[in-house]
Amino acid sequence: MELTQILYLLFMTGIYLSLGTNLGDREQNLFRACELLTVKSIIIKKTSSIYQTAAWGKTDQPDFLNQVIEVDTALNPYFLLKKINGIESEMGRVRFEKWGERLIDIDILYYNDEIMSDEYLILPHPEIQNRKFILEPLIEIAAAAIHPLLGKTQNELHQLLDDDLSVNKL
Repeated sequence: MELTQILYLLFMTGIYLSLGTNLGDREQNLFRACELLTVKSIIIKKTSSIYQTAAWGKTDQPDFLNQVIEVDTALNPYFLLKKINGIESEMGRVRFEKWGERLIDIDILYYNDEIMSDEYLILPHPEIQNRKFILEPLIEIAAAAIHPLLGKTQNELHQLLDDDLSVNKL
């Protein structure tokens, strides 16, 4: 591992969220989610481009638009999750089925270098290393970020990825 990667691992700072939508005005849904995050005192520091992605898991549904953002907040991970769930509800998200259609989906990918797992929250997100639609926008804004459990950069995770899903930058 390079020295910069070691330093990043020791001092990883960054809270990264994944946004996804495949219903309604998808671009507007992403914009509105970012707007509501800001209203809830969650500062957006960086945004990736928007990516169009074939549906993952349950493939008989419209394509998604996905984006990763880096945020700053004084909220701990649980309160951040509560705010995110509130935004999803406010935007009209109803959870019908796993991997189903949705107006908005907001996931916490990384919360600095926190590692936790309980019935409410798993950090880092357990599927980062398996999903191209997360890694490609994440690489755009945080390629050198080290996965605190796997000890690999986002670029390294992408190189190991076994996901041939269609992911295209808009």
